[in-house]
Amino acid sequence: MSGLSDILFLAAEEGGGSFLVSPNVGLMIWTLLAFGITLFLLNKLAFPRIAEALDKRRRLIEESIEQAQTSKREADELLEEYRARLREAREQADDIVVRARKAAEGLADDAKLQATRQREELMAATRRDVEAETRRALEEIRKEVADLTLLATEKVTRKSLTPDDHRRLIEEALGEVDFSALAGKEGSRN
Repeated sequence: MSGLSDILFLAAEEGGGSFLVSPNVGLMIWTLLAFGITLFLLNKLAFPRIAEALDKRRRLIEESIEQAQTSKREADELLEEYRARLREAREQADDIVVRARKAAEGLADDAKLQATRQREELMAATRRDVEAETRRALEEIRKEVADLTLLATEKVTRKSLTPDDHRRLIEEALGEVDFSALAGKEGSRN
C-alpha cells in the first residue's frame, strides 16, 4: 500500500495536481477506445443475450397472463353452468313437490270416493237385510194371524172344524188383510 501512495505522491509533485483530474489527451483517447471496444463487445455478445432473455421473460409473462385469463374464462363458464344446473335442479325439485301434492290430493280423492262406495254398498246390503227381515217377519205375522184366526174361529163357533174348513177360513182371513201395504209401510220407515 505504501507503494501506491508513493506513486500518487510523486505524480502530484510533478504535475502540480492529481493526474486523474488533469486532462491528458493520450489517456482520453485510450479511454474512449477502450470504452468503444467494450461497448462494441457488449453490443455483439452481451446485449443480444440480455434482450433475448428479456424477450423470453416477457413472452413467459404474457403466456402466464393468457393462461390466467383462459382459466378465469373457463372458471366463469363452469360457474355459470353450475348455476344453471342448480336452477334446473331447483325447478325439478319444485316440479316433484307439485306432482307429489297432486298425487296426494288424488289419493285423498280416491280414498273419499272408495269410502263413499263402501258406505253405499253397506247401505244397500243393510236395506236388503232389512227387506229380507221384513219379509220374514211378515211371514211369521201371517202364520200368527192364521193361528190366531183359527183359535178365534174355534172359540166363536165352539166346534171343531174340518181341515178343509180351516184352510178356507185362513185363506179368507188372509185375503182380507193387505200385507203389501204392511210391507210398504215397513220399507218406507227404513
